[in-house]
Amino acid sequence: MAVRRTRSANADRRPGGRLRLVVFGVAAAMAIPLLTAVPAHADDYPSWDQVQAAKANAAAAQAEYDKIQALIGQLQQAAQAAAADELKKEFEYTTAKNALDAQTTKLDAINNQVGTAQKDASQAKTQYGKLTSQLYMSGGGDLTAKLLLSNGHASDLLDQLGAVSQLTGHVAQLQTYAKQKQNVVSVLQAQAKQAEDIRVGLEQDADTKYQAAQAAKAAADSALATQQTQGAVLQAQAASLESQAADIEAQYWVGYDARQKAAEAANAISGSDSTIDFSAPCTGGCSASDAQSFAQGRMGAYGWDGSQFSCLIQLWNQESGWQWNAYNSSSGAYGIPQSLPADKLASAGADWQTNGDTQINWGLAYISTVYGTPCGAWNHEISENPHWY
Repeated sequence: MAVRRTRSANADRRPGGRLRLVVFGVAAAMAIPLLTAVPAHADDYPSWDQVQAAKANAAAAQAEYDKIQALIGQLQQAAQAAAADELKKEFEYTTAKNALDAQTTKLDAINNQVGTAQKDASQAKTQYGKLTSQLYMSGGGDLTAKLLLSNGHASDLLDQLGAVSQLTGHVAQLQTYAKQKQNVVSVLQAQAKQAEDIRVGLEQDADTKYQAAQAAKAAADSALATQQTQGAVLQAQAASLESQAADIEAQYWVGYDARQKAAEAANAISGSDSTIDFSAPCTGGCSASDAQSFAQGRMGAYGWDGSQFSCLIQLWNQESGWQWNAYNSSSGAYGIPQSLPADKLASAGADWQTNGDTQINWGLAYISTVYGTPCGAWNHEISENPHWY
C-alpha cells in the first residue's frame, strides 16, 4: 500500500525547501553537509492530527459562540420590542392617568355642586317651614273668612287679603324651589357616583398596564444580561482555543523542520539520493502535455470521468507541474505524483526514475487506494496547510 505523502513540492515554501527539476546532461553530484541528528525531544512535538484536532475544537467553540451571538441578537430584538411595548404601555398609562385626573377634577366639581345644592335646598326648606308656620299661626286657611266677617273698613280688608295672598304665593314658591333644589342634589349625587366608578376603573386599568410593562421590560433586560455574560465567556474560550491551536501548529512546524533536517542528514549519510540518476534521459511522458494525455487515457480504467481529470490536473499541477523529474530536496519526494519515498514508484516499473507514464500509473493507483478519486485527493490537498495528499 502506498505510503502517505507529507508535503507537495510546489507547496514547500519553508526555508531550505526547494523544488529541483533536473536538466539532462548536468551532473547532480553535490556535496551534502552532514547535519546534526534529531533532538531527543523531537517526538514530543505535536502531530498534524493534534493540530487539526485543536483547530476543530476552536472551530466548535466558535460555532457555539456564533450560536450564542445569534441568541443574543434575538434577545436584543426581544428586549427592544419589550422596551417599545413598555413605552407604549407607559403612554397608555399616561393617557389613562390624564383621563383619571380629569375625571377626578370633574368629580370634585360635582361634589362641590352637590354641597352647594344641598345648602340651597336646606335654606329653602327652612324658609318654607318658617313661612308656613307663620301662615298657620295667623289662622291658616280660615284667615280670609275672618277678614270678610270682620267689621273693618273695606280698604283695610282688601289690603289684608292682598297680604295673605302674597304670603301664600311666596310659601308655594318656596316649596317648589326647595323641591327643585333637592332634585338637583339627587341628580348631582348620581353623577358623582358614576364619575367615581369611572375614576376607579381608569385607575385600576392604568396601574395594571403600567405594572405589566415594567415586569416585561425587567424580564427582557435580565435575560439579555445573562446571555451577554455567557456570550462573553464563550468568546473568551473560543479565543483561547484559537490561540492554543496556533501555538500547537507553530510547535508542529518546529518539529517538522527538525524532522526534515533529520531526514536530510540521514539521506546524506546513506546516500539515498544516489538511487536516483538525475542525468538519465526521459523515456516516456516527458512533457507535461504528453503526461496529461497519458493520464487522461488511463482514467477509464478506474471509472473516472472528465470532472475527475480536472481535479487530477489541479492536483499534479500543484505537486510537480507534471514534471517527471520533479524532486523535493526537503522531503525526498519525486516524480509527477511526488512519491515519498521516491523508490515507492518502483512498484509500477523499473523505469520509474525516467518514465512519467510509469509514475502516473503508480500515482493513479495510490489515489484510488487512499482517496478513491482524484477529486477526493484534491479536496484533501487544498484542505491542508501546507498542502499535501
